[in-house]
Order: sequence, then C-alpha cells, then structure tokens
Amino acid sequence: MRNLMHAARPLLNDLFSSLLFAALIALNVDKEIATAAAIGLGVGHVVLWMALRKPIAPLQWASLALVLTFGTASLFLHDARFLMAKPTVIYLILTVMMLKRGWMLRYMPPVAIGHGEGPMVTFGYAWAGLMALTGAANLVIATRFPDVWPAFVAIFPMTSKIALFAVQFATVRHLTIRSVRAKRALSAAEAEAA
Repeated sequence: MRNLMHAARPLLNDLFSSLLFAALIALNVDKEIATAAAIGLGVGHVVLWMALRKPIAPLQWASLALVLTFGTASLFLHDARFLMAKPTVIYLILTVMMLKRGWMLRYMPPVAIGHGEGPMVTFGYAWAGLMALTGAANLVIATRFPDVWPAFVAIFPMTSKIALFAVQFATVRHLTIRSVRAKRALSAAEAEAA
C-alpha cells in the first residue's frame, strides 16, 4: 500500500486544482465559485512550491495553465457548450504531453528503479491513448448527447483512470518483483560459481 501511495502522490499533486474543480462541480457548487476556487488553489499551490523551492513538474504547469485559461473563459462566456467541450481540449493537450517518452518515470517508487522503467514507458503511451479516447468520447457525447454528458463526465473519466492506474500498478509491481528476484538468483548463482 505504501508503494501505491508513493506512486499516486505526485499525480494527485499535479492535478490537485483540477480535482478540486471536479469535486466542487459534482457537489453542485456554483460554477463560478468552483472555477474561482480551482484557479486560486492552482495558483496558490504553484506559488507555495516555488517558495519552498520544490521542482514543479510539466504536468503541474499544464494543469495550472489549463485551469487559468479555461477557468477564465468559463467565467466570461457562460456557455454550456463551451463548458461541455472544454474537457476535450484538455484531454488532447494532455495526450500530446503524455506522448513524451519516459514522462511517467518520476512516478516510480524507489524500489522499482532499475527494474520497471520499460513497463512505465509503455504505460506512459497507454495513458496518452486513454486521454485521446476520453477526449474524443467527451466531444461526441457533448455534441450529440448533451443530456447524457453529466453522467458521462461523472463516471467514465475517473473510472477509466482508476482502472488503468490499477492495471499499471499491478503490472509494474509484478514485473519489478520478478526482475528483482531474477537479479538476486543470478547474483547467488554467480557467487556459488566463484
């Protein structure tokens, strides 16, 4: 469980303001208040990290930029179609960012370093694919089935991410354990031969 929390902590940190916005909307908080809270939290979070001289990851910068851009536009436009289509743009931007080879390596727990890099790179591309799929599905549902859109947004994005995260965690953990055991067995065999 400790390794799962280590892996999830940076991702939650990077997307904190976006997660707050989604939670407030799910709780039926006024859209303007939810937007202002997310913008304030996003800016405050980055300012705090800068003051503490902690590194700010590209995904965290992107999350802040998206919250500022679309949050400000949401406050001025008050157009439901814009708000419904907005996640598609966000998912497509994240898709492009997630196509960078090895972007997920910073999420590896220390025990997996040297053993799980290959699967983490592969899962980085799987995340990009999931973001593209979610963005496309959001656009189709927002434009063709707007009555279903609130349920889609409430269920599919989070459920699909939790499922992929669980598969990734289990797979990388399994492969890392197998790699560590194989390396130990090889070292033991070499020690006996010497």
